Amino acid sequence: MRRVRGEAFLALALLNIFVLITGLVALDVIEARPLAAVPNPVTRADGVAAVAPTTPTPADPARIADILDDPMSSSGLDEGLSGYVVDGVTGETLFERDADTPVTPASTTKIATAVAVLDTVGPDHVLRTEAYLDAEENRVVLRGGGDVTLTTTADSADYPQVATLEDLAGDTAAALDDLGLDTVTVGYDDSFFTGPDTAPGWKPNYVTEGSTATIHALMIDGGRVDPDTSTRSPNPPLAAAEAFAEQLEEAGLTVEGTPAETGVSGDPVASVDSVPMSALVEFMMLASDNNMAESLGRITALELGEEPDHAGAAAATHRVMDSLGIEGVRLSDNSGLSTENRITPRALVQLVKTAADDPRLNATITGLPTSHSTGTLAGRYSEHSSSHAAAGLVRGKTGTLDGVSTLAGTIHDQEGNVFVFALMANSPGATGPQMDTLAAALSQCGCG
Repeated sequence: MRRVRGEAFLALALLNIFVLITGLVALDVIEARPLAAVPNPVTRADGVAAVAPTTPTPADPARIADILDDPMSSSGLDEGLSGYVVDGVTGETLFERDADTPVTPASTTKIATAVAVLDTVGPDHVLRTEAYLDAEENRVVLRGGGDVTLTTTADSADYPQVATLEDLAGDTAAALDDLGLDTVTVGYDDSFFTGPDTAPGWKPNYVTEGSTATIHALMIDGGRVDPDTSTRSPNPPLAAAEAFAEQLEEAGLTVEGTPAETGVSGDPVASVDSVPMSALVEFMMLASDNNMAESLGRITALELGEEPDHAGAAAATHRVMDSLGIEGVRLSDNSGLSTENRITPRALVQLVKTAADDPRLNATITGLPTSHSTGTLAGRYSEHSSSHAAAGLVRGKTGTLDGVSTLAGTIHDQEGNVFVFALMANSPGATGPQMDTLAAALSQCGCG
């Protein structure tokens, strides 16, 4: 997890540096026309900047339909394929196929999760992990706050610096030293989230195969038994408490016994904060991190007064969708692992466009993987793929379940247009490369 998380955050940092240099931050990509004398470079995976025309020719919906007709017909997906495409600047509808039909979205659900949490708590919000002292019992209690990026120790060169149990233990030991305490027991409190630790519509093997850990407010490294593996702990809160106890001993305290689950009271003696919500959202989007998505759904629920469980997180997300005027989103979970989720192609496009238009929500866009470059699209659109011509031109959130493949985000075409799109296949055998073929066709379009 530490390696994956580090690569994700580093990729985001480099990507954001690049887009600041080239002017392709989310709002610029979607809304702004480049100055007449300044070319609009498009990132390609091999590092070459392709210069697009300075004055894009508005796309013709009839040309878009023609471009998509052959690859859609030859995809073999037939009735299971739907999609919606709009002009990224004007919002004009350029293509629709069953755009208002609710279908299983898989991990494109995370677009709704990202918009909901950013709209509710804002991009600067942090998640706090705390240590409390039960003075009567000489017990230090570790309380989780939903930060799944919490880790035991971190390389000082890591960027950004995530919260660590090492720092929390050091601050806790210093606070106890001021109180004259050098021997403690350890407890842990996982009560910040409530309800079942798996969601309706989850398959039993999701946890055992490493797609997600069970859902808790307290865990380290996304619930993994080791930062560099996908295997998940059978009890993430206990594993975090055990690691904390070890760090307390490293900080000079004597820890007696083994950690036990308990509650907290009073004020914390120490705490550590996550990176800002904008970075957490970017990480979730880039890595398609399921535990982060479920955590952020519950943070939205808590902020809106809903129960911090699967149902409450879904209800809170629905409330945000209603407030934004976006119809066609009905969730059972916030990660997209649930086969009970339903989202329309139109809703996904509206979410992407809304996130691009509102600076508070821009992390939804800056976190989108880039074709043949970053995140869950890094291995797609390769030189061995028929979609390679679109490398660097497609930025999208992927979604994959058995019989489900989805992709939603932005595409640059050959005339400098930017499309906001959603392509969704609910059909046996649906694959990501099938979606890539359609997105690539749009990227190669001279559709004026």
